[in-house]
Amino acid sequence: MEKEFDWAEDIEGAVTVCDTKGTVVYMNKRSRETFNKDGESMVGKSMMPCHSERSQGIIREMMEQNKPHCYTISKKGQRKLIYQTPWREDGIVKGLVEFSFVIPEEMPHYDRG
Repeated sequence: MEKEFDWAEDIEGAVTVCDTKGTVVYMNKRSRETFNKDGESMVGKSMMPCHSERSQGIIREMMEQNKPHCYTISKKGQRKLIYQTPWREDGIVKGLVEFSFVIPEEMPHYDRG
């Protein structure tokens, strides 16, 4: 039997996926290391209680309007890029995926056109 291909499992960033109700359906290794508390998996649990009212509003808006949300944060001395976007099946929003990557303080920028 061929092993299932899980490209996101061991990349350098955290990948977290939820359904339209905010229930976590997938976490890669980095996501589990970041968000699982006391070794207890968040898969199958709602992520909504972990977010403020403001953040819950942004989550609902992303799903309702089918649009991404992107920002940077500083946490534990590291800068991170957070990119959240709806995921779809046959054009229908089925939930959100969040990518979180550590980025350097100084980062090159290239204009390509």
